[in-house]
Amino acid sequence: MEPRQITEDFSVAPQITPEDIPAIAAAGFRSIMCNRPDDEEPDQPHVSAVTEAARAAGLETCCVPFSSATMTEADVAAFRAALDEMPKPMLAYCRTGTRCTMMWSLVNYDTLGAETILRATSAAGYDMSSLLAQLQAR
Repeated sequence: MEPRQITEDFSVAPQITPEDIPAIAAAGFRSIMCNRPDDEEPDQPHVSAVTEAARAAGLETCCVPFSSATMTEADVAAFRAALDEMPKPMLAYCRTGTRCTMMWSLVNYDTLGAETILRATSAAGYDMSSLLAQLQAR
């Protein structure tokens, strides 16, 4: 498990496992958001197993599963609500961390702007330039 910090209060990671939870809690995270649908790949841990381990460690959890190809306005609204309501710092995870980073960029575009988002996401190792170009062109 390798969290990548986007902001002081929000980090992303590739798929986590229940065994990762002690390290996540020790790193100071207070909540975890899953952005990956169950059974996306046959060997991924189900969110219920991650949630059970997280709650046992005192972490709050939420699940906003979505696919980048089929993302809806409801997904965007649920992600935004989780960012607003869940304790910070928060760790969001998906298969690689890219989907979480993309959604964070999308929901923060109007308030932070392209330059700030690109700087934060690039520092974490994620290239959001094509998404930001699409948002700027709208």
